[in-house]
Amino acid sequence: MSAVHAGERTLAQQLGDFAAGTRYEDLPDEVVESVKARVLDILGIAAAAAPLDTSRAARRWAADQGGTPSASAVGVPALLPASQAAFVNGVLAHSLDYDDTHLPSVLHPSASVIPAVLAAAQAAGKDGRDAIRAIAVGLEICVRLGMAGYDTEAKNSTFFEHGQHATSICGAMGAAAGVAALLGDGQLVTDALGVTASMASGIIESNRTGGTVKRIHCGWAAHAAVSAVELVRYGLTGPPTVLEGRFGFFQAWLQGRFNPAAITDGLGEQWQVPDIFFKPYPANHFTHAAVDAAAALRRAGIGPDDVESFTLGVPAPNLRTIGEPLAVKQQPETGYMAQFSGPYAVAAGLLGGGGLEVGLDDYTDELAKDATRRAIMAKVNVVPDDECTAIFPMQFPAVLTARLTDGRTVTEKVLTTRGGPQRPLGFEDLGAKFEDNARRTLAPEARDHLRETCRTLQDCTDLSILFTDLSAADAPASGTPTNLPTLERGNK
Repeated sequence: MSAVHAGERTLAQQLGDFAAGTRYEDLPDEVVESVKARVLDILGIAAAAAPLDTSRAARRWAADQGGTPSASAVGVPALLPASQAAFVNGVLAHSLDYDDTHLPSVLHPSASVIPAVLAAAQAAGKDGRDAIRAIAVGLEICVRLGMAGYDTEAKNSTFFEHGQHATSICGAMGAAAGVAALLGDGQLVTDALGVTASMASGIIESNRTGGTVKRIHCGWAAHAAVSAVELVRYGLTGPPTVLEGRFGFFQAWLQGRFNPAAITDGLGEQWQVPDIFFKPYPANHFTHAAVDAAAALRRAGIGPDDVESFTLGVPAPNLRTIGEPLAVKQQPETGYMAQFSGPYAVAAGLLGGGGLEVGLDDYTDELAKDATRRAIMAKVNVVPDDECTAIFPMQFPAVLTARLTDGRTVTEKVLTTRGGPQRPLGFEDLGAKFEDNARRTLAPEARDHLRETCRTLQDCTDLSILFTDLSAADAPASGTPTNLPTLERGNK
């Protein structure tokens, strides 16, 4: 635990100084470009998630809460209070498990930060540069708080070891810092962090055995962030030692074991934002290397009937998420459960699909129960692999060994994760991902307009233009998409 001495700035105060003191002009070009790409990515994911039953539930709940309308939410025809709009958009942004991931903190920063900042910015009449700056600040703080909980000896997130969802816990804090930086000074940021810490939450048991509650985690984080800033502006305050204090954030979540240097070292000079991994596949990130390895077998001419058995080697900490209980992972009942299944990732990669290798259409309830895929999954055993464990969590590697029916053994190693700095997704890749997502609910002209607006977001003087081409209806059940919503246009 880090003690605070008289005259020293607490961690929250230092984050407040950073957030308030960072101007748009201070942002490196790669940070600006990264933020714009992440806004496009999140909006495309939210567009694709709009028709989900859980999305409809989130919209209905938010609409029933009342309040003063001020911001847009996916699939809601009328404006909502900013906190409710942030909730809905955050739910949809995380619902498909397609949102970006930071390593080695193993959290998804954008799905909380971007919905919160966009809702607050729209409500306050801020412009594109304001939003980019606030999002960059929020993402950076989110990631650094997550890294403070990374155990270098165990090589794993301590949040994760405790069953805590760092994505929503740190996401709420980062989102609050971003919103506060958008609307006020360093003291507002410090107080907002102090208040948000009492709202941050999330446990991840649903990763193992099912349930859709995880889908609301980033929405709740974004809601908490906007609400906390609003409460501070009404006069509520938070403890300046909220992070390192005896009964503070890190004591509550991590029993006081954390690395304060991860929060402050190089703050404002060494940006983590560009290194956040984009997701090429709509599934838990732990499964991506398995998709790649199985796809490599497919490209080598190996099909399902050629394989007697598979052994999927993964980092030991990943096993409980994508390999246990094995019987459940071999027989997912829904597309959502398939997103957390190592055996299903092997089946999907071996058969091939849409998107950038596999896409949303490859993770349906019907395909989760498909006889061909079930037969492949029954052949897959998931085991800890020492080489993968040594690399984790800087990467999420996998080693797939196929024992063939002709007696041969073929092994594919995927030791670096696609979408990160070592295997980046280029503009065309991200554009293809956005197109595959947004085409489900948006007409071509709407997709083109949204993509261009995000590409030039720094020049946008009215953020409501992001939502001009979007309506409030759900995607059609079938047929050609019309100009359907994800985000409704809002006023100032």
